[in-house]
Amino acid sequence: METKPYKGSTLLLEIIGVLLALLFLVPFYFLVSNSFKKYGDILLDSAALPNPWTVANFTRAWDIMNFPASFMNSLVITVSTIVGLAIICSMGAYRMVRHSSKYNNILFMLFVMAMVIPFQSIMIPLIKVASWLNLTGSIPGLWFAYLGFGSSMTIFLYHGFVKSIPLEIEEAATVDGCSPYGVFWRIVFPLLKPMTVTIIILNSLWVWNDFLLPNMMLGEAQRTIPMSTYAFFGQYTKQWDLALAGLVMGVLPILAFFLTLQRHIIEGITAGSVKG
Repeated sequence: METKPYKGSTLLLEIIGVLLALLFLVPFYFLVSNSFKKYGDILLDSAALPNPWTVANFTRAWDIMNFPASFMNSLVITVSTIVGLAIICSMGAYRMVRHSSKYNNILFMLFVMAMVIPFQSIMIPLIKVASWLNLTGSIPGLWFAYLGFGSSMTIFLYHGFVKSIPLEIEEAATVDGCSPYGVFWRIVFPLLKPMTVTIIILNSLWVWNDFLLPNMMLGEAQRTIPMSTYAFFGQYTKQWDLALAGLVMGVLPILAFFLTLQRHIIEGITAGSVKG
């Protein structure tokens, strides 16, 4: 196999890539390093390494945030949302693609248009409707809101991916006696794995880190990790040492989850889930 010569332009691109990577990693350096400092050391020199290193911030933040309860609330909300979006939106997108009609096309365009509506413009009507339906102050109410806000982008992504699946595969399964639901769950949905993993990652990052919607709809007993971290920022004081430690504890689970699923994305792409 002939290898291409190493050019100066390649070296320049690699240097630019390294510099961009360092630029994006700088905030993580400040987050992690300052989480191990005392409050006075953060104010004195936030860019220096901790001296001495202390884990007292993490133990105090763990207790103040009631981290196990906040973690479970965030986990339940995130998992239930991404499962609901993956199931409902994949079926909806499949129906719109395989049973194309004027009404399905109009419905799909409505979902696409809904993607550009900013949340801030509808949050007050949303809270009024949720209060009227007794959905505020509960995790199920927040789950329904997330399904509504996340369905537009999820259906849009699934819609484009379903088009790439050859119709002959489904016709062959139907001839073999597979029911319509069997065709979708046994044939189509496994072929959607690369897009499903991508959707899981995008929606997990969004739901796990979201603060505004849970803060508007949940009560004190259902606090998520972002809501618990916000408790360190008062009107007159900001406990940066505890807040940064809480942010590190909140970032680690979703970071590990992202790195784990990243491998599956690469596997799905290289395998070429659909072969025409």
